[in-house]
Amino acid sequence: MGSTSEFGRRDLIKRAVAVGLIAVPSVSVLTACASGDSGDKSDKADKGQKTGKNPLAVNETAALDVVIFDGGFGQQYAKDAEAAYQSAFPKARVKHGATQEIQTQLQPRFNGGTPPDLIDNSGAKQMDMGTLVGKKQLTDLNALLDAPSIDDPAKKVRDTLRPGVVEMGRFDGEETWILYYAYTVYGVWYSRTALEKLDARYPETWDEMLALCEKAKKKGIAGWTYPGKYPYYLPFSLYPFIAKIGGREVLDRIDNLEPNAWKDPAVKAAFEAYYELYKKGYILRGTPGLTHIESQTAWNQGKALFIPNGSWVENESKKTTPADFKLAVGAPSSLDAKTDKLPFGTIWASGGEPFIVPKNAKNPQGGMELLRIMLGKKSSQNFIKQVSSLTSLNGGTEGLTLPPGLASSQEALTKAGRNVVNPRIQDWYVALQKEKIGVAAIGEMMAGRMTPDEAIAKIQKFSDETREDSSVKKYKHK
Repeated sequence: MGSTSEFGRRDLIKRAVAVGLIAVPSVSVLTACASGDSGDKSDKADKGQKTGKNPLAVNETAALDVVIFDGGFGQQYAKDAEAAYQSAFPKARVKHGATQEIQTQLQPRFNGGTPPDLIDNSGAKQMDMGTLVGKKQLTDLNALLDAPSIDDPAKKVRDTLRPGVVEMGRFDGEETWILYYAYTVYGVWYSRTALEKLDARYPETWDEMLALCEKAKKKGIAGWTYPGKYPYYLPFSLYPFIAKIGGREVLDRIDNLEPNAWKDPAVKAAFEAYYELYKKGYILRGTPGLTHIESQTAWNQGKALFIPNGSWVENESKKTTPADFKLAVGAPSSLDAKTDKLPFGTIWASGGEPFIVPKNAKNPQGGMELLRIMLGKKSSQNFIKQVSSLTSLNGGTEGLTLPPGLASSQEALTKAGRNVVNPRIQDWYVALQKEKIGVAAIGEMMAGRMTPDEAIAKIQKFSDETREDSSVKKYKHK
């Protein structure tokens, strides 16, 4: 992902977004990563002179140290923005680093008090956001948000962002700790061409979904595949499915770690629906052993119709995507259009690719200035063209010809309107979401090694243990 995301999103997105090659480390390791508040802070760069062109008072000669997650979005977009920063501050030396193992690479630097100035904290080995915030390891980004935007000095940066992006960066106060750069649309991704060959359209009800999967099965095509080695991709379509059935408040209770939140009837109904895909043989054989790249490649090859993913998938899988694929994203099908609490079109979309400025950064003003550049129209359009994903800049697509997947994402957002959900468990409790809910429960259920009831009981136990663990900082919807 970029974010993840893919997303983000990556993710998730998370990736915000959730693209990576290794499982997330345990909470204890992540806590150790963020616990260090040592280091000589006297070596921070002095502030520069605040001017109209330099509203964050960047020291024009101070070095800038940037580390980017090298996932679904790559790193060229960041290098291009760094070139613009270098042009604005020619005396500054910009150091660019990239890795898929953010936590592993940066833990020693956090513990030593010498972290980079700007980090794209994404991927499977991202640092735990809640722990970083709880341990006061991040810089409040409100100075950036209140600075004039690159394109229109009359507008603050915060006023140019998509709805919900600023709020996502907050945890339990008015400080903004994270800036999600990508804007990820999560859902059920498919090929319009593949459906056309089956004389079918995207299924708006679950009965239609099952019927289409049966039709495909008879022609030797699986209904679904997913990254079986990283099954935390499944919630990208499963969570909004739960919200559609029972209302967004069900996800809020899950985010809040409330007792019995996972035992809500909407969760049980959604889990049983997905489990039916396994029971009826609609999952591509061998899926539990596939990585995200392997599952996407099989999907591109027409071996399966649907895959849960984030909008970073268009860029990440482009090497194996046929020219006539006609990539598109679908919202969760209606389980029962008469009783579902939210209409068809309800989708998960949120900021992905989380950027942070460490508290002990030597040049935090420079880190924020690079983000200000990235949130300008020029950098945003460069990102869109390079990686087929939206940014958190509201708009910015004017004059661009969007590729199929990104155009479909725009259509999905328009159709959803207000019915956009954003589960916070993925950034409030990273290890719980990925290691436990995703891998140890949902992944086991979809591989047929656990029933829906067993998976729900296990997840509720994990949630309860996290709630009772005093070492884990807790967050709640207000």
